[in-house]
Amino acid sequence: MSNSFRQVEMQLVYGFFHYLATVIYSMFFRGEVYGSENLPQEGSFLIAANHASFLDPPFIGSQVPRQIAYFARKTLWNGSLSSWWLDAVGTIPVDRDGGQDVSAIKRVLKALKNDKGLILFPEGTRTFDGHLQEPKAGVGLIACRAQVPVIPARIFGSYEAFGKGRSLKLGTPVTIVFGEPILPEEYHDASAGKARYQVASTRIFARIAGLKQPSLAVI
Repeated sequence: MSNSFRQVEMQLVYGFFHYLATVIYSMFFRGEVYGSENLPQEGSFLIAANHASFLDPPFIGSQVPRQIAYFARKTLWNGSLSSWWLDAVGTIPVDRDGGQDVSAIKRVLKALKNDKGLILFPEGTRTFDGHLQEPKAGVGLIACRAQVPVIPARIFGSYEAFGKGRSLKLGTPVTIVFGEPILPEEYHDASAGKARYQVASTRIFARIAGLKQPSLAVI
């Protein structure tokens, strides 16, 4: 796939907004992007990232040269234009605690069986203070059931750019780091029994927390 025209391989609406997110990121929030070589060129996978801003999903997604799926709260489907848009870009509706939404999990597993990618946020919601939060079990549940590689990702600067309760600050550099894939045998501990999903989430999130900005520290 050509990195210059990667949107032509995507569905029309998704491709347009993927291009738009890329342009907005490049013009107003351009930081550094590291570890893009860790993103799979084919096959199903998950991206698990920290969550500090509404900017996180589109900016992380804009750096993935394949169409991926997202989660969004069911309450956002309110019959307006946003409902059409969410469906058009392939967003999966989910209850607040995504790990316990059976219908959402089924849609996720179906997408992954079709060699799709999915971005998830183990913290479940945006941070209030810019610091990492405790991961929830939902990401571990999906990862353990899907048995696919998980790409840890960490986004820096998005809280300063547009964090919860903060105004939008154009020109704030936002840096994205993708880590090496985490294989199922690294995060899934079947011997943990009912706790295995939380164990998986904790292991995955530890890899996210371990990612640093290369300009500040070596990964």
